[in-house]
Amino acid sequence: MDSLYLLIPTALVFCALAIKLLLWAIDSGQYEDLDKEAWRILAEDEKPPAPPTVPPEAPAGDERD
Repeated sequence: MDSLYLLIPTALVFCALAIKLLLWAIDSGQYEDLDKEAWRILAEDEKPPAPPTVPPEAPAGDERD
């Protein structure tokens, strides 16, 4: 019974915190357009990415130790 005096207020604090975070996310626009990001990954880029640059290799006969 003594543990309920600790667990019930703790649970109420966690629930209040979760509701506050949910309301903050809704107010800040986190749930405005859920489909945009899902379709953005499928859309093609406007220009292709640049190819990776490879440093030029030294000639085979020009090795010095």
